Amino acid sequence: MTIIETIIIAIVEGLTEFLPVSSTGHMIITQNLLGIEQGDAFVHAFTFIIQFGAILSVVCLYWKKFFHIDHSPAPAGSNFIQKLIHKFRFYWLLFIGVLPAIVIGLLAKKSGLLDWLLDSVLVVAIMLVVGGVFMLFCDKWFNKGKETNQVNERRAFKIGLYQCISVIPGVSRSMATIVGGMTQGLTRKRAAEFSFFLAVPTMAGATLLDLLDLFKEGTSWATGHNIAMLILGCVVAFIVALLAMKWFVSFLTKYGFKAFGVYRIIVGGIIIALLLAGQSLAMVD
Repeated sequence: MTIIETIIIAIVEGLTEFLPVSSTGHMIITQNLLGIEQGDAFVHAFTFIIQFGAILSVVCLYWKKFFHIDHSPAPAGSNFIQKLIHKFRFYWLLFIGVLPAIVIGLLAKKSGLLDWLLDSVLVVAIMLVVGGVFMLFCDKWFNKGKETNQVNERRAFKIGLYQCISVIPGVSRSMATIVGGMTQGLTRKRAAEFSFFLAVPTMAGATLLDLLDLFKEGTSWATGHNIAMLILGCVVAFIVALLAMKWFVSFLTKYGFKAFGVYRIIVGGIIIALLLAGQSLAMVD
């Protein structure tokens, strides 16, 4: 991968990581448009690792939340474990929310299903359209959240189950978790923020697994150029995501999902039409 290709893909990742349009799907499409060889171990790992760069922007933007410990008194009668959970409740809820993704993600990876899905542009295009149609109506179906509703253990776990759907490229982890939160009575804003928080342990785990897989296959990939591209990609994705995330919360709160649904249908429809016509997406052969 060249420096220009790395920067382009990282910008796409930063812009789309928190939007309900599938960042992984858009990176796969972008890689195909740029003519980057699919199936390469480093390309697979790059797709996940720079996502972690974007995810770190959440920690930066919401640093007070991530480094906050509740020092208020625990409810009367609480035992040691309950007092500990009360003190570290934010992290406890993230742990519960990420559990389903750990199980499903490991199964998908070990079975080879994840690698197969990451190589399929058609799967991405179909899921963009399917998800887009769903998003045209999800505001009407699920926009019944109340400001008084908070994330608790039950809601965190169910949102984590919704997140598992995003193992399919094109679904969008952001869309799955935000809609999952809305089905649990959370407002769009609160569901979006918990989606951001949940992305941190989820993508940290995915990044670690990909790094381990790379090292298992040897270190021939760890050239100075490839490492530099990973660092560059993470930095660019971090900066762009930081800007995109603040805009997204404001836009979603005011206007909902419909505009993103229309966008997904258009992009997915164009790609499906090109593939059915036997056209290659690569701009560079």
